[in-house]
Amino acid sequence: MSKQTYKVSGMHCVSCATMIELDLEDAGIKAKCSYTKETLEIEGSPEKNKIIEIVKKSGYSIK
Repeated sequence: MSKQTYKVSGMHCVSCATMIELDLEDAGIKAKCSYTKETLEIEGSPEKNKIIEIVKKSGYSIK
């Protein structure tokens, strides 16, 4: 299974990373977000635009 990694900006704490994971999970996307590394790892190959849209709606941005 492939993995995609993105840099995320705008997170202020661990809860921010958890919220991103939950929002992506609600859309059927498996993800692991790290506040300390400012990264988002996505399993599989969902559309990048969909990921960006969900993260943006959550109040964060992908660099």
